[in-house]
Amino acid sequence: MTLLPHEAKVVVIGGGIAGCSTAYHLASNGWDTVLIERDVLTSGTTWHAAGMVTQLGTTPQITKIRKNSVKFYNNLKKITGLDTSFKQTGTINIATTRSRHQEFMRQKTMSKLFNLDIEVINKKKFKTIYPIANNKDILSGLFIPGDGQADPEILTKNISIAAKNRGVKIIEKCKLEKILKRGNQIRGVKTNLGTINCEYIVLCAGMWSRQIGEAAGVSIPLYPNEHFYMITEDYKNLPKVLPTFRDPDTYLYAREYHGKMMLGIFEPNAKNAFKKTGKVPNNFSFGEFKVDKKYIKMLHQLAAKRIPAIKDLSIEKYFSGPESFTPDSNFLLGETEEIKNFYVCCGFNSIGIGSSGGAGKAVAEWMIKGHTNQDLLSLDVKRFEKFNSSLKFIKERTTETLGNLFKMHWPYKQLETSRNIKLLPYHKELKNLGACFGQMAGYERPMWFSNKKKPIYEYSFGYQNWYQSAKKECINTRKNLGFFDLTPFVKFDLSGKHAHEQLQYLCANNIKNIEGKTTYTQMLNPSGGIEADLTVSCLKKNYFRIICPALARSHNKSHILKNLKKSVKFEDVTDKYSCIGLFGPNSRKFLTELFGNYFSNETFPFSRGMYIRTSNTKVWFQRLSFVGELGWEIYIPINKTKIIFEKIRKLGKKYKLTYAGMHALDILRLEKKFLHWGHDITSENNPYESGLSFAVNFKKKKNFIGKKTLEKMKNKPLSKRLELFSLKKRFKPGKPLLLHDEPIFKKNKIVGYTTSSNFSFCYNKNICLAYVKNEINLKNLYLEVEGKRYALYLEKDPLHDPTSRLMRN
Repeated sequence: MTLLPHEAKVVVIGGGIAGCSTAYHLASNGWDTVLIERDVLTSGTTWHAAGMVTQLGTTPQITKIRKNSVKFYNNLKKITGLDTSFKQTGTINIATTRSRHQEFMRQKTMSKLFNLDIEVINKKKFKTIYPIANNKDILSGLFIPGDGQADPEILTKNISIAAKNRGVKIIEKCKLEKILKRGNQIRGVKTNLGTINCEYIVLCAGMWSRQIGEAAGVSIPLYPNEHFYMITEDYKNLPKVLPTFRDPDTYLYAREYHGKMMLGIFEPNAKNAFKKTGKVPNNFSFGEFKVDKKYIKMLHQLAAKRIPAIKDLSIEKYFSGPESFTPDSNFLLGETEEIKNFYVCCGFNSIGIGSSGGAGKAVAEWMIKGHTNQDLLSLDVKRFEKFNSSLKFIKERTTETLGNLFKMHWPYKQLETSRNIKLLPYHKELKNLGACFGQMAGYERPMWFSNKKKPIYEYSFGYQNWYQSAKKECINTRKNLGFFDLTPFVKFDLSGKHAHEQLQYLCANNIKNIEGKTTYTQMLNPSGGIEADLTVSCLKKNYFRIICPALARSHNKSHILKNLKKSVKFEDVTDKYSCIGLFGPNSRKFLTELFGNYFSNETFPFSRGMYIRTSNTKVWFQRLSFVGELGWEIYIPINKTKIIFEKIRKLGKKYKLTYAGMHALDILRLEKKFLHWGHDITSENNPYESGLSFAVNFKKKKNFIGKKTLEKMKNKPLSKRLELFSLKKRFKPGKPLLLHDEPIFKKNKIVGYTTSSNFSFCYNKNICLAYVKNEINLKNLYLEVEGKRYALYLEKDPLHDPTSRLMRN
């Protein structure tokens, strides 16, 4: 038995496959690592996992991590010299509808960025590879020969052996009692066997992670649902090599299991586990639930329809057990907002075996570097806020996200559960004006407006049913005046005698400590990657307001607070103020009539802000415009917002004010070549390749994070650069539908990828932003969508107002 050490560099909490993988990768990089497990290895949910390992995910980030998992599992036998149980049998995903076929073709196209070996197969080829199944209704399928399957217990124990060989101390029957911290920094863990002092922890406790985090004041949004599968008796004459199999249109999956068949479903309406208490029992080891007869009937019907022989086989085991799910079906990785050096690696949404090998590697590298150079924003635990881990929210939401694993992954899809968390002060008014709402950072915000019929999304991989609304909103904003709700913008106030000095250290641009001055800037990590994209306004000397994108609240708050070197007052005022954007050539005239003679170019130049008193309220106006038009952002105390809104609405009738949604905003900013944090710029990108070097100031006296790295980059050739393209001879919206992560080819070689796209109604063009290799000639490039290639045209300047004359006039 391994004795409990008194100290370590890092303690990994949880002995499932995620914990063992993370511990292995940390120790492989020389970190003194201890893993503690409350019972024995795999006793949580790892032991009952289906053990299917596939590389293709719905996003590039997940695909990259899963590809690293397969690489790790293939190397594991060499590392331990033992049978790991992992075998590459391949995977087949089948499409029985036209829409599913389109989805698969998009996934295959995206996978080319990672050089994944994927074959599109027809029903005849499917029958050859998977002879036991019915193929009558199959349109197509994806065959991924490098995928496989494993016995979860054997694979995990092999990883634990490899970890021990790297020096990891694994302590079983070691129950976590308390996470020890001083201030907001990790100091150790208290267990039933004693205390371990440490600098870092990694929480890999699967379905227990939410409640462990909650006890330490940390938000970890996941919750377990009941998941169901069955195992048949021996299946005679089963092919020796049978790929794992997914039939998402009927929610069904299957794999060979020691000469038997294991079949399960990801049902569309899931059932919460531990529903009465909302808490996973600490002693729930190798636990099972009573099987719901409804699921037995459903699974038998679906399984027999696809694999007819199933109805003649006895069932040896019906299994129902817990699996944890997150609010958006993506993992939870990285450092938490609340406590420094508290990392997580959990929330794998029932695909932990296929993901943990690569996820453990990603988290270990993140910890060692102190930041990540990869685009992992969509997996970062800090993409969520506190409300996302409340039981009320997470229990309802995860009933939907389990089923979403196999439901259609439509573009622009809106989740239906746990809605109306945060309503705008004028939500009812916008609803009456025809708003179709989408959820963003908990807010219900207008995506588009329609006064002809009820605005509901009709999902498609082609023409979008909101295009006509967005067209009207875009054209009217460019020609007249548009109203945009920007309330979900994140708002932080930083003040005190050291506030300016600290902002100069945090920001790459030169921040002005002059009342009314507004600065666009980025915050970088030490590698020069973009951690935050923001504006900083000086409300008065040594008092600043930071404005960030809606989804950046926890991420940016964490980055700012952990990098402050001196005492300042930091206040999150996001929920204290609404924000209304009024943009368009008539915005000055409109605002002057409404609020007074404050808006001339001389009185109120571009990139300035000022307080204006109206309706007995002090309101902050700043002259900035993400749509690239003359316009102002208006920040109003939340309890006074409705008064100001009613004034705007009343005068708006005279000006034929257009109410516009987020789709129009996205189209307009693309026409101006304005970048979107999280898509066009992430920690994977630096300001030079993103075209943002104008927002880097080397002349300011204060050093800033990332400066040394940028100085080295400055005179070196770029590896890639961000450019604006349009499709040649393709002037119809949705034909094709451009999204993101589409590969770009020169001849037959991939030279780039798209980051964001849309259709410009003002310029009648299909447009996209894309990173392309710097050394190539940008003529004769092609973009691929659903396996078809389309010629690209380089837009050397933004489509709209290239010199920004209109915006600054």
